[in-house]
Amino acid sequence: MERLPKRQRHQELSRLIEDNPFLTDRELTRLLKVSIQTIRLDRLELAIPELRERLKVMAERSYDPVRSLPLHEVIGEVVDLQLDKSGISLFEIREEHVFSRSGIARGHHVFAQANSLAVAVINDEIALTASADIRFLRPARLGEKCIAKAYVRSGGSQKGKAKVEVCTYVGDEMVFQGYFVIYRSRAADSMESVGGEEAHENRD
Repeated sequence: MERLPKRQRHQELSRLIEDNPFLTDRELTRLLKVSIQTIRLDRLELAIPELRERLKVMAERSYDPVRSLPLHEVIGEVVDLQLDKSGISLFEIREEHVFSRSGIARGHHVFAQANSLAVAVINDEIALTASADIRFLRPARLGEKCIAKAYVRSGGSQKGKAKVEVCTYVGDEMVFQGYFVIYRSRAADSMESVGGEEAHENRD
């Protein structure tokens, strides 16, 4: 991709952020082939706030309250939630989440973000993970921001089971995909092992 003229670059920058408001300045430098200083100047000229401010605006929007667990138990920051439909959360990989030698995130943190979002999106007082079929597509690394997007695929408004798909992205690259079966309401009460959340991971 050749460096674009300023006017075209501004148009492309606006389009990229409109399509994915979670893009960092460094990710934008890679996509647009310019320096981070240029990206920051372009944002100022276009009155596009930095990532933290964009996330703050999204978090302040009206969205459904979590019913199935306390909000602080959701791993990551919930920025959008439509119960029994979809949800989005942001989780930044920090020092305490990675292996010290490699800077690679421990798999259970990435899984926990997806799993808690799959539970949070269920519109019920009781929701428990029954099973999970998951894939780690590439490691998440120190400093990266994981964006998890959950979609209720079936059973969204019924008692019993709900199926939830969660895809986690770093920038525009998918790093994790999971299919969760969630027991809800009375079905959760009848589970033989209440509280025993099963997850079939294919790596740590």
